[in-house]
Amino acid sequence: MSKNRLILNADIERGKISKHIYGHFSEHLGRCIYEGIWVGEDSPIPNINGIRKDVLEALKRIQIPVLRWPGGCFADEYHWKDGVGPRDQRKMMVNTHWGGVTENNHFGTHEFMMLCELLECEPYICGNVGSGTVQEMSEWVEYMTFDGDSPMSRWRAENGRKEPWKLKYFGVGNENWGCGGNMRAEYYADEYRRYQTYVRNYGSNRIYRIACGPNVDDYHWMEVMMRQAGNFMDGISLHYYTVPGEWSNKGSATQFDEQEWFTTLKKTLFMDTLIRNHSAIMDRYDPEKRVGLIVDEWGTWYDVEPGTNPGFLYQQNTLRDALVAGINLNIFNNHNDRVHMANIAQTINVLQAVILTEGEKMILTPTYHVFDMYKVHQDATRIDVYLESEEYVMEDEKLPKLSVSASKDAQGRINITLCNLDHENGAEVPVDLHGISSVKNVTGTVLTADKIQAHNTFEDPEVVKPVSFEDFKLNEQGLNVSMPAKSVVLLTIEA
Repeated sequence: MSKNRLILNADIERGKISKHIYGHFSEHLGRCIYEGIWVGEDSPIPNINGIRKDVLEALKRIQIPVLRWPGGCFADEYHWKDGVGPRDQRKMMVNTHWGGVTENNHFGTHEFMMLCELLECEPYICGNVGSGTVQEMSEWVEYMTFDGDSPMSRWRAENGRKEPWKLKYFGVGNENWGCGGNMRAEYYADEYRRYQTYVRNYGSNRIYRIACGPNVDDYHWMEVMMRQAGNFMDGISLHYYTVPGEWSNKGSATQFDEQEWFTTLKKTLFMDTLIRNHSAIMDRYDPEKRVGLIVDEWGTWYDVEPGTNPGFLYQQNTLRDALVAGINLNIFNNHNDRVHMANIAQTINVLQAVILTEGEKMILTPTYHVFDMYKVHQDATRIDVYLESEEYVMEDEKLPKLSVSASKDAQGRINITLCNLDHENGAEVPVDLHGISSVKNVTGTVLTADKIQAHNTFEDPEVVKPVSFEDFKLNEQGLNVSMPAKSVVLLTIEA
């Protein structure tokens, strides 16, 4: 008899799962912006006003809700005025953080906001605290959102945009404990209070101000920020990357064994502990949960692919990354009372990318397919689940074998996303359905592969892709689901 058990209480609702949990992050890093998103109007690669058409269409399919830009570490050395105006007159800059390459600033504010309009997603802009000024940040917000007559709105009009943009999300600095200025929490708290004062609301535009939050388990940083600046923020960030090895030797994206698979998933599950612990601190200062936790950098980080620029952070993406994505998204869904947004790092050609490009070629990664499967949770109502899981054992270590989240969409359909972490053994999962009078129909999708290292290449782009899943049976209690090993499954129940 199975030791697994899933009880789904469809009549117990746990609030809305913000669609912004399914957000993305695009930094001026490696080939994310240039070659990945921006090719220019004169490129032989099909484009819409310089933005790759194939990438645009792929991102629209997964209903990308919000996009963070321009960084990352790049944000705190980016001076926005260099990236507006005629492109052939824009000042060049050296990207000192990422490979020391020289950038022509052809992709700036206008191009990014155009990209977001084409994607029909919210822009999330990160301002420069590390090397910028209060005036520079203030004028950027004015340039983008002021609907009256001012030097900045006139300049915007001269550069081809008379109407202001709508901008909701604005980050006041990035990783200011590290690459954004190596500040102490106490110092940054005061700087944040000062800078955010001048991030103005113009006209009907209302900005959701996001403070730089902690690096992983720096609970002191969260404590200081909530105590000293909590009343001045709408959200606070959290950064955590899944790194299988040490920072000096992270491990290969494709050449790994079962032990590394296990270690990677174990480290991924630490996200749940982080959110619980940081939320506990936030609850003391913000019991109403007004301030959102913004996990705006997450994902796997491996050694770069052999032969590529170490500063470009280009890595392949396997079935292991699909499980990392599925586990994280389940965790974020289950903390929907505090997690308002999450942004995977990064959208294209960098770290745990959903898309890889090579010249005119483009492939979708296993991570992309997980986002495609999980998009059903966007702005849906989380419903209560209780999970008893078998243990996934590797030598003397144990993990829960299963990860799950569930929601009800606007049409009343119930969507359950399940991950089986076990690389070798399938899982029998009895699902008790409570609060449902009758089941009209059940459909399923599964993402798995023969090998844990399976990945898509430009020569063979469909090694890992979702297929129809029918390995379940209806019974008096609900369902009995037979999950394959190392898989992500979506079940949709029409009641």
